[in-house]
Amino acid sequence: MKLKKEFITHNSGNEAMLVSTGKASFSGMVKGNKTTGEIFELLKKDTTEAEIVKALRAKYEAPEGVIEKDVRKVLLELKNIGALEK
Repeated sequence: MKLKKEFITHNSGNEAMLVSTGKASFSGMVKGNKTTGEIFELLKKDTTEAEIVKALRAKYEAPEGVIEKDVRKVLLELKNIGALEK
Protein backbone atom coordinates (compact mmCIF):
# COMPACT_ATOMS: atom_id res chain seq x y z
CA MET A 1 0.00 0.00 0.00
CA LYS A 2 1.04 3.60 -0.47
CA LEU A 3 -0.37 7.10 -0.52
CA LYS A 4 -2.29 8.06 -3.62
CA LYS A 5 -0.70 10.80 -5.69
CA GLU A 6 -3.78 12.97 -5.08
CA PHE A 7 -2.50 13.64 -1.55
CA ILE A 8 0.48 15.72 -0.53
CA THR A 9 2.26 15.77 2.80
CA HIS A 10 3.81 18.54 4.83
CA ASN A 11 5.84 18.24 8.02
CA SER A 12 6.63 21.25 10.18
CA GLY A 13 8.39 20.47 13.42
CA ASN A 14 6.10 18.35 15.55
CA GLU A 15 3.06 18.57 13.28
CA ALA A 16 2.33 16.67 10.08
CA MET A 17 -0.38 17.28 7.54
CA LEU A 18 -1.82 15.31 4.67
CA VAL A 19 -3.72 17.49 2.21
CA SER A 20 -5.95 16.38 -0.63
CA THR A 21 -5.58 17.93 -4.05
CA GLY A 22 -8.50 18.85 -6.26
CA LYS A 23 -8.42 15.40 -7.86
CA ALA A 24 -9.10 13.49 -4.62
CA SER A 25 -12.59 12.42 -3.63
CA PHE A 26 -11.83 13.54 -0.05
CA SER A 27 -11.70 17.28 0.41
CA GLY A 28 -9.74 18.36 3.43
CA MET A 29 -6.70 17.79 5.57
CA VAL A 30 -5.50 15.22 8.10
CA LYS A 31 -3.32 16.57 10.91
CA GLY A 32 -1.11 14.53 13.17
CA ASN A 33 2.04 14.49 15.25
CA LYS A 34 5.64 13.82 14.26
CA THR A 35 5.11 10.05 14.29
CA THR A 36 2.11 10.41 11.98
CA GLY A 37 4.38 12.37 9.65
CA GLU A 38 6.86 9.50 9.66
CA ILE A 39 4.04 7.12 8.69
CA PHE A 40 3.11 9.49 5.83
CA GLU A 41 6.74 9.46 4.66
CA LEU A 42 6.94 5.66 4.77
CA LEU A 43 3.74 5.50 2.73
CA LYS A 44 5.28 7.47 -0.12
CA LYS A 45 6.73 4.15 -1.27
CA ASP A 46 4.88 0.85 -1.47
CA THR A 47 5.02 -0.72 2.00
CA THR A 48 3.11 -2.88 4.44
CA GLU A 49 1.72 -2.28 7.90
CA ALA A 50 4.35 -4.66 9.31
CA GLU A 51 7.18 -2.70 7.63
CA ILE A 52 5.86 0.57 9.05
CA VAL A 53 5.69 -0.92 12.54
CA LYS A 54 9.22 -2.32 12.18
CA ALA A 55 10.60 1.08 11.10
CA LEU A 56 8.93 2.87 14.00
CA ARG A 57 10.01 0.21 16.51
CA ALA A 58 13.62 0.75 15.38
CA LYS A 59 13.28 4.45 16.15
CA TYR A 60 11.04 4.55 19.24
CA GLU A 61 10.68 2.60 22.45
CA ALA A 62 7.10 1.97 23.45
CA PRO A 63 5.19 -0.61 25.48
CA GLU A 64 4.15 -3.73 23.60
CA GLY A 65 1.28 -3.08 21.21
CA VAL A 66 1.32 0.73 21.35
CA ILE A 67 3.08 1.29 18.03
CA GLU A 68 0.97 -1.36 16.33
CA LYS A 69 -2.23 0.24 17.63
CA ASP A 70 -1.17 3.73 16.56
CA VAL A 71 -0.12 2.60 13.07
CA ARG A 72 -3.38 0.71 12.62
CA LYS A 73 -5.35 3.79 13.67
CA VAL A 74 -3.56 6.06 11.16
CA LEU A 75 -3.90 3.51 8.35
CA LEU A 76 -7.62 3.08 9.05
CA GLU A 77 -8.13 6.85 8.90
CA LEU A 78 -6.23 7.04 5.60
CA LYS A 79 -8.20 4.12 4.20
CA ASN A 80 -11.51 5.72 5.24
CA ILE A 81 -10.71 8.92 3.32
CA GLY A 82 -9.48 7.03 0.27
CA ALA A 83 -5.84 8.13 0.58
CA LEU A 84 -4.26 4.68 0.14
CA GLU A 85 -3.55 2.63 -2.96
CA LYS A 86 -3.69 -1.10 -2.38
